[in-house]
Amino acid sequence: MQTKKFAVLIDADNSSVNAISHVLEEVAKYGIASVKRIYGDWSSETLKSWRDVLLPHAITPVQQFAYTKGKDATDMILIIDAMDLLYAGALDGFCIVSSDSDFTPSASRIRENGLAVYGFGRKNTPEAFKKACDKFIYVENLIAEDKENSSHQLLDEKSLLIKVGNKAEQPEKDAEKQQIDKPTMNLIYKAVKDNSDDSGWAYMGSVGGYINAVKPDFDTRNYGHEKLSGLVKALGVFETKMVGSQMFIRKSSFSTFIRLVQKAINQYAGDIEWVELEKVIKYLEKTDLNIRNYQEAVESICINPQLKRTLTTKT
Repeated sequence: MQTKKFAVLIDADNSSVNAISHVLEEVAKYGIASVKRIYGDWSSETLKSWRDVLLPHAITPVQQFAYTKGKDATDMILIIDAMDLLYAGALDGFCIVSSDSDFTPSASRIRENGLAVYGFGRKNTPEAFKKACDKFIYVENLIAEDKENSSHQLLDEKSLLIKVGNKAEQPEKDAEKQQIDKPTMNLIYKAVKDNSDDSGWAYMGSVGGYINAVKPDFDTRNYGHEKLSGLVKALGVFETKMVGSQMFIRKSSFSTFIRLVQKAINQYAGDIEWVELEKVIKYLEKTDLNIRNYQEAVESICINPQLKRTLTTKT
């Protein structure tokens, strides 16, 4: 597969100098930054901090004087360059580093020509620009990721993939990361539903592509996870399974879990209607529920008075 070539165009007036190295590392995940340019009035003292990072990262500074006070000439020259590069036809996509909504028309025009647009900016970037990109990445996430040495605390998964009775206590930091807004949660549900087969299983790659198409600024790092697979497992409402090297996902069904447990009880129950826990677990492991810890899942529903008499461990 041929490596994609990108033009990285940086608006110095609306970008963070502390984030540029992380931005370039992120760009490297998608392809090669064959063009790296940064735009601003380099005679201004406000851009002095940028000068020390340009040479190490081989970024070409483009001078643009502010001819008229209050008018952003930097935006104009960046847009002109973007169009020149677009029509030259040597690139596969653009990475626009800015939190300015003025680049919304340019991003839309580039996408109309079939090229990818990745946006990099702060979380307060206007929605119009974020929606105009194929994917929008928050620089705050990139900086935080570096501070944590690229390692994130995964959410406590003791709650498994089945939501039952009492909830396991989570560390305060993890609980904050787990919070996800309702619209995004509904989007994940819809992505799974719209990409699922007759059994409810959806390919994780298709789910991720669907979510990014609808919500370009969706980033699992907002919730403390490197990948979508880690996030959906931690949410505790989805089942996952591996087919070769591919992961599939479907919405968990508590009623299905209860029905299978009861079926195992009926199959192995003796005259006194007590069943060894190990037998129930072995029965469940043969199904496609793919629960991370069957013993904890079964024990957790045993707090239900109606089921407590039917399950026990042998002493």
